[in-house]
Amino acid sequence: MTRLAGIHDGKPKVQLQAQPADGEANKVLVRFLSALCHVPQSAVHIESGISSRIKRVNVTGLDDGTLAVLLGLGGG
Repeated sequence: MTRLAGIHDGKPKVQLQAQPADGEANKVLVRFLSALCHVPQSAVHIESGISSRIKRVNVTGLDDGTLAVLLGLGGG
């Protein structure tokens, strides 16, 4: 099951149920974050780390406080 797995170095850690082959893990991450944040998949962009375990993701249409709350980082 794909899920938020806590905070690591101040950032949310997402545990994916997908193999990294053929970009499948990236697709699962985008689907998961779009559902979690209630935005279309087109609003979730992997800005860096496409082939890495550590990624930088941008979610268009949400302010930082809202995104922090949705990802369990507090904020608000």
